[in-house]
Amino acid sequence: LTALTLGRDGWLHPRVGLLLLAAVALTGLFVRVEHRSRAPMVDLALLRRPAFLASTLGALFTGLAVIGLFSVVPALLQGGAGMSPLGAAWLFVLWSGTAFVVALQTRRLAGRVPAPYQLALGFALSAAGVLALLGGLEGPAGSWPRLLPGLLVAGAGSGLLNAALPRLAVDSVPPERAAMGSGANNTARYIGSSAGVALMLALATTDPDRAVLAAAALAVTGAALTLALGRRERVASR
Repeated sequence: LTALTLGRDGWLHPRVGLLLLAAVALTGLFVRVEHRSRAPMVDLALLRRPAFLASTLGALFTGLAVIGLFSVVPALLQGGAGMSPLGAAWLFVLWSGTAFVVALQTRRLAGRVPAPYQLALGFALSAAGVLALLGGLEGPAGSWPRLLPGLLVAGAGSGLLNAALPRLAVDSVPPERAAMGSGANNTARYIGSSAGVALMLALATTDPDRAVLAAAALAVTGAALTLALGRRERVASR
């Protein structure tokens, strides 16, 4: 997180590179300790399950792409588009409200659409909605109507993600590992959110559209990964 925060002052700065290398080394150390532990926090054998990988990576990329960007959108609307705090909040309700309604309705998809495919669709809609925001976060305050389609589409994608992740987190592990599956999912989401907010702030400092493009690229990556893992899960279950 510190490396991502310092990145706004220059991604090629030696401190940024050293901190990123330290993050990789510490992650490797964590994996080594977990592999040797008799009572690991996360059973690394679960990573061989495509559904568990889809759940964990889906949570990570939800934090990076969705929560990361939309945590800073209200500030961008105020600073770039000149909206009032109350106006930005009401506009933001369109995204969060749509996500809430869609998440409630996705119970109709249970048993019909596999959760990894639901994640892939959610990421795809999020990417499409985010791309529709390009150029709109720095326009005049009166240009907010052009943001509505993107906020609604991205909200629908977020709702699909929020509904699928908890279900897949539990369904992808043995019953006795349900708490571990849920814990891994939440941890991945929080890590992604923390890194996503730091990254989006660093990118938006110079140009909000850079943050928008980064969020869209991360969402597309999340869609591709969860779709591929969903297909692997179907093949493995036959």
